[in-house]
Amino acid sequence: MRFRGRSTHTLDAKGRLSIPARFREVLRQRYGNATLIMTNTPECLYVYPWPEWQELEEKLLSSPIEPPELRLYKRYFLGSAEECQPDRQGRILIPNHLRQEVGIEREVVLVGMLNYFEIWSPKRLEAEFQRVRENFAELSARVANLFAGEKAPA
Repeated sequence: MRFRGRSTHTLDAKGRLSIPARFREVLRQRYGNATLIMTNTPECLYVYPWPEWQELEEKLLSSPIEPPELRLYKRYFLGSAEECQPDRQGRILIPNHLRQEVGIEREVVLVGMLNYFEIWSPKRLEAEFQRVRENFAELSARVANLFAGEKAPA
């Protein structure tokens, strides 16, 4: 089981999000009662089950030298990370500072990304999908090259 698909939800007055049943099932079956880690990118929030987050941390720690770009990335991505445990109703609190960072108000869209899921503002997600639609042929070719073992063109 993996996180797939997308669904629209409304945050409650306290900023809590009810995780969709199919995502809760993935969490239960694949990760048990693992804590979730939520962080932001400039576009949206990422939510990782603890084992997936640990794997990401190990990859970030494995660099023998920390180039400035990696340090900047870590500061932004890791610096905003928050642990969150779903409550008995399957809800997680999205901290206000993370909601503000990615423009989330009451409505959100969750997007499954296999080993994690994203939380988007509907407006930002639609803009992202429009950008992808406009460049889908080029994007598809790059993905095909990655799967073929070639380095993606810059």
